[in-house]
Amino acid sequence: MRILIVQGHPDPSTPHFCHALAEAYERGASQAGLDIRKIDVATLPLTFLRSQAEWETGEVPDYALEAQAAVLWADHIVVLFPLWMGGMPAVLRAWFEQSFRANFAFETTETGMVRHLKGKSARLVVTMGMPSIFYRWYFGQPGTKLLRRSVLGFAGVSPIRQTLVGMIEKMPAERAGKLMSELEALGRKGR
Repeated sequence: MRILIVQGHPDPSTPHFCHALAEAYERGASQAGLDIRKIDVATLPLTFLRSQAEWETGEVPDYALEAQAAVLWADHIVVLFPLWMGGMPAVLRAWFEQSFRANFAFETTETGMVRHLKGKSARLVVTMGMPSIFYRWYFGQPGTKLLRRSVLGFAGVSPIRQTLVGMIEKMPAERAGKLMSELEALGRKGR
């Protein structure tokens, strides 16, 4: 199995809990002998799309072409990010917009929609300050719904599972260790 780990934390200056979770997942996948590629979105020279014409026919940046090759290579995609204002950070959104351009992830033809990423699965790992159950049930998880339905799911990725990690600011060491073990186990299974 081939796994692409997309680190979507926008701050490259210091390690964050998202980085530790990604390392735990990677450790498990490595122990299982799975092939791994990684993309750290915060280190890329991201550019923003500013028009529909640019999205449909503009030149695709090199980092997005490399991302497209990695997505096509992968059987399973793991995306980690902190919840910012109810959704993914702007840099991760920009990465998806550039990488999942028109006619790459999907295309509309005269006979209907062609979803180019069928057969791939994904896991979203999202950290947040609030209790995850509050995000899920009170707010309706808009940030993960966007990725599950309108980005990955629209391109044909299925199943898309998620791990929501709440209350990270005051997390006891015991709970953090348990989460690391859970992510490592998911990595071993390629889930």
